[in-house]
Amino acid sequence: MKISDLKVDILGKKVLNGVSLELHEGQVHGLAGESGSGKTMTGLAVLGLLPHGSTATGSITFQGRDLLTLPAKELNKVRGGEVAMVFQDPATSLHPMLTVGRQLTEHMRHHLGLSKGEAKARAIELLEKVRIPGAAEAFGRYPHQFSGGMRQRVAIAIALACSPKVLIADEPTTALDVTVQAGVLRLLRGLCDELGLAVLLVTHDLGVMSAIADEVSVMKDGLVVETGPRAKVLREPDHPYTQSLLEALP
Repeated sequence: MKISDLKVDILGKKVLNGVSLELHEGQVHGLAGESGSGKTMTGLAVLGLLPHGSTATGSITFQGRDLLTLPAKELNKVRGGEVAMVFQDPATSLHPMLTVGRQLTEHMRHHLGLSKGEAKARAIELLEKVRIPGAAEAFGRYPHQFSGGMRQRVAIAIALACSPKVLIADEPTTALDVTVQAGVLRLLRGLCDELGLAVLLVTHDLGVMSAIADEVSVMKDGLVVETGPRAKVLREPDHPYTQSLLEALP
C-alpha cells in the first residue's frame, strides 16, 4: 500500500498536510507522534472512515486501486475484508450485547459468504490463533467476560477474520497494563511474520515502536517529518522533532 501526498481537512481545518508512506508485506511500519499529529486520521483515511465534513486529496494506492476514489460499495468490500483495523479500546470496538462468536461469524458470513458451520469452525480457529484459552468455550462468551488484554486479542481475531492484507492497529495497547501490552505486541509481530501482513502500528509510545517495528515514520503537525529503518530513526534521528521525542523518554 502506498499513501502519497495525503491531505485532509475537516470543516476547513487542515489535519493532514501531505502524508506519504509505504507499507510492505510482512513488515510492521510504526507511525509515531504526539496527540493531534494526525496519526489516527491517517489510518481512518485509509478505510474511508473520516469524520463528517472531511475532504481528502492525494492518493492511497492498494492493489492498483486508489481507495480515495473508490465508490462506496467497492470500498465496503475492501474495508474489513482486505484492509482491517484494530482500535485503541476493545471495550468500545466490541458489541457488549453480542457473543464473541456472533461478532466473528457475522463478519465472515458477510464478507466471505461462509455457511454458519464453516464460519463457526473458522472463528474457533482464529480464537486459537490469537491465543484465547479454551477457544471453543470462549466462542459463546460475551466481551465483559474477558480481561482487557483478552478483549484486544478478540478484536484482533475479528480484524483477521477475512484474511486482510493490511492491518491498521491504532494504539492497540494504550488501554492495557504493561505486561499485557507486551503479550499483545508479541502477538501482532508473530501474526505479521506468519501471515505476511502489512501492519501500520499507530502509537505515541516509542518504546512500543522499538519492540516490534521494522520501519518507523515520525509525524508532526499532519506531516511525516522522518522515515527509516527502526534502528536508524531511534538511534540516529535526523529531524530535531524526533530527537526531542527520544529525549523525552523516561
